[in-house]
Amino acid sequence: MKETYHNLKQLLEFINYSKYGWQICADLKVVSLLTGLQLGYTKYCCFLCLWDSREISLHYIKRDWPQRASFKPGEMNVEQLPLAEPHKIIIPPLHIKLGLVKNLVKAMDKNGPDSVSLDSV
Repeated sequence: MKETYHNLKQLLEFINYSKYGWQICADLKVVSLLTGLQLGYTKYCCFLCLWDSREISLHYIKRDWPQRASFKPGEMNVEQLPLAEPHKIIIPPLHIKLGLVKNLVKAMDKNGPDSVSLDSV
């Protein structure tokens, strides 16, 4: 089964998700689908806040991004109505840690003293 908005909608209807309101643990692609966000390289890709993915100069400087208040289709990269409440979605911690480490390694100075120890690993 392909991971699409319509397939997830059918699956949630089949298991009566609206009746039980379970918490959902999912990777970031499925979280985007559940919240109705556009997939791919988007400006506002976070389902929790309005983090601007194209504002590269602020990624490691700015800490407080405005919280995402609504999921209205047609605004802030929202294409569909959300299938689940954002507070019912759990992101696996390992997924987050791997992403942070990947971005940290990308941001490191390739000619700095720390890169020598990484090259030997």
